[in-house]
Amino acid sequence: MLNVIILGLTSLLTDISTEMVYPLIPLFLTSQLGASPAIVGIIEGFAESLASILKVFSGYISDKVGKRKPLAIAGYSFSTIGKMFLYFATSWGWVFLGRTSDRFGKGIRTAPRDALIAEAVDKENIGRAYGLHRALDTLGATIGIALAYYFLTSYKGDYKAVFMYSLIPAFLGVFVLFFAKESKVTNQLSKKLSFSWRSLDRRLQMFLIVILIFALGNSSNQFLLLRAKNVGFSDSDVILLYLVYNIVYMIFSYPMGRLSDKIGRKKLLIIGYFLYGIVYLGFAVFGFKSAMWILFSVYGLYIALTEGVEKALVAEISPPHLKGTVIGLHATFTGIGLLPASFIAGILWDTLGVTAPFYFGGIMGVLAAIGLMIVL
Repeated sequence: MLNVIILGLTSLLTDISTEMVYPLIPLFLTSQLGASPAIVGIIEGFAESLASILKVFSGYISDKVGKRKPLAIAGYSFSTIGKMFLYFATSWGWVFLGRTSDRFGKGIRTAPRDALIAEAVDKENIGRAYGLHRALDTLGATIGIALAYYFLTSYKGDYKAVFMYSLIPAFLGVFVLFFAKESKVTNQLSKKLSFSWRSLDRRLQMFLIVILIFALGNSSNQFLLLRAKNVGFSDSDVILLYLVYNIVYMIFSYPMGRLSDKIGRKKLLIIGYFLYGIVYLGFAVFGFKSAMWILFSVYGLYIALTEGVEKALVAEISPPHLKGTVIGLHATFTGIGLLPASFIAGILWDTLGVTAPFYFGGIMGVLAAIGLMIVL
C-alpha cells in the first residue's frame, strides 16, 4: 500500500493546486475576461476531451515499455506549467492554453498512475486502494478550495494572486512522485502487445459503451458553478458550495471503495448514476439558494459512489498485460464525450435558458443507470 499512499499524496498536493484555480476559472472568464458560457464550454470540453483521448495512448505506452512512473511525472509537470498560463492570462485564449496544458498533463499521467495503484495491491483490495487514493485526492481538493476562498477574500477578488500561490503545491506534488516505485508486475509484462476490441471481456465492452453514452450528458462541473452564480451566490460563496461537494466526496470515497469489494461494483454504480440523474434534474428545477447546498452535497455522494468504483471494476476485469491500456481506454470513453457535452451544455444555456443543460444531463444519467442494469 506504500505506493498507493505516495501516489495519493502526489494527487493530494496536485489537487490542492488544481482546485485552488478550478472553481475560479468560469468566474474569471465571465466576470474578468468577458467570455460567454459557450466559450467556457468550448474551453472545458476541448481540454477535457484532449485529456481523455491521450489516456488510452499513455496507458498503452506504459504497457509497451514496461514503465509507468516517467509518464506520470511528465503528466504532473505539464499540469504545473498550465497554472503558469493562468497567471499571465489577459484574454480567454491564455486560459484556453492553461487548461489545455493542465489537461494534457492529466491525459498523460492518469492511466499509468491508476495502473500503478492496481498493481500495488491484490485483487481483493482494489476497491479499497482506489477508494483511499480518491479520498487523499479529494482531501487535496478540499484544502485547495478552502485556500482559494481564503486568498480570494483576503486579496479582494485578485484572481492572479490565487493562480500564483497554486504553483507551490503543484511543484511539491511532482517532487513527491519521485519516491514512487515501479511495479515488478509491469517490468515482467510482454513488450509484444496486441490490442483489439474483440479481445476484451464482453462485460467490459458493454460497460464502456454505456460510459460513452453517459458522457454525452456529463458536461463540465463548471456549469454547476455558473448555475450557483445564476441563482445569486457571490463568487466566494460559489467556492464554498464547491467546498461542500468535495468534503462529501472525500468522506465517502474510501468507504464506498471498501463496500464495493464486499458487495460488488454493479449495485453502487447503478445507484450512483441514478443519483446523478436526480441531482441534475434538481439543478434544473430548484433555482433557489437553499437547494444548491443540498444538490452540491448529493453530487459529492454520486462521485464517491462511481469514480473509484468504476476504476476498480475496469482494473478487475482487464487483461493483466493490457491493464494500462484498458484503464486508459476507460478514461478515454469516460471523457471523450466531454467536448460535445460541454459544447452542447453551453449552447443549450445560451439558446434555451439556464435549466436546459441540466434537464438534458439528468435524462442521460437515468438512461445510463438503466443501461448498467441491463449490461452488467
